Amino acid sequence: MSSTCSASTKEITLEIPSLVRVYNDGTVERLQGSPFVASTLEDPTTGVSSKDVVISNNPPISARMYLPNKNVLNHNKVPILVYFHGGAFFFESAFSEQHQNYVNMLVSVTRVIVVSVEYRLAPETPLPAAYDDCWDALKWVANKSDTWLLKHGDFNRVFIGGDSAGANIVHNVGMRVGVEVLPRGVKVFGAIVSHPYFFGSKPIGCEAVCGHEESVAYRIWEFVCPNGPGGLDNPLINPLGSEAASLDGLGCSKLLVCTAQRDMLRERAVSYYEAVKKSRWQGEAELFEVESEQHVFHVHNPHTVNAHKMLQRFADFLLRYN
Repeated sequence: MSSTCSASTKEITLEIPSLVRVYNDGTVERLQGSPFVASTLEDPTTGVSSKDVVISNNPPISARMYLPNKNVLNHNKVPILVYFHGGAFFFESAFSEQHQNYVNMLVSVTRVIVVSVEYRLAPETPLPAAYDDCWDALKWVANKSDTWLLKHGDFNRVFIGGDSAGANIVHNVGMRVGVEVLPRGVKVFGAIVSHPYFFGSKPIGCEAVCGHEESVAYRIWEFVCPNGPGGLDNPLINPLGSEAASLDGLGCSKLLVCTAQRDMLRERAVSYYEAVKKSRWQGEAELFEVESEQHVFHVHNPHTVNAHKMLQRFADFLLRYN
């Protein structure tokens, strides 16, 4: 009797405190993340409309699309932002309440069309699946596969953007754009790399003091990409590592890198920006930093004064070249 009970006991085999637990029966318990919510036509607060679309059934890729207030559109074509959500590659969703609230505010301020991609998550589907899903979503947009895009989207002003893990995806998709052609001759005009989740095997800045190998960023990469060659110096997580391709291969002409003064990954973002500037990349790079704020503060609460400043900076970047 006791041996049977012992054999069936559910035990934790892996845990990143406050983030995730994996059990010996294979189940995954995500300890953060907000509930799913439905899309809305004409959100009562912002006037932004959203709808859900299927990009692929195999693999399963979908997106939530956002359209600015109809009074703002006035029959004008507006930029298209293909957005990749954050969440350390293993939690959150394009359909979550947090991201719905954030992207509604983002679209309200920037007045652009957003295609927020729902990519597959680790550990059920380890990396590099998320990168491939986001690349396929970008190709779907370039194929002009939706009526909102055809009617209102300016395909000469296609941007990619994301926060944290999503910003990591932006960089990697941007590098892929530099070597592969998108459908219908569409090009990525600009990229927003916001509070990027980059890391490496050697600590930089305050990482040496804060405990590099004990950090959450260190443990997350082992969790989401357990078999990736090079570990923390894999080019997917360390774009400045010795095995990474030259940054002059970025496939866009405008780049905005954002960080925050108290972001634990601040030095990685600044180093990335400086490396892009020093490379032979022919585009225009900008750095924007918010004082006294932490990692992705603007996503967690987009209604603060500093969050609004950041969204206004996004708007300036997205609309400056119209």
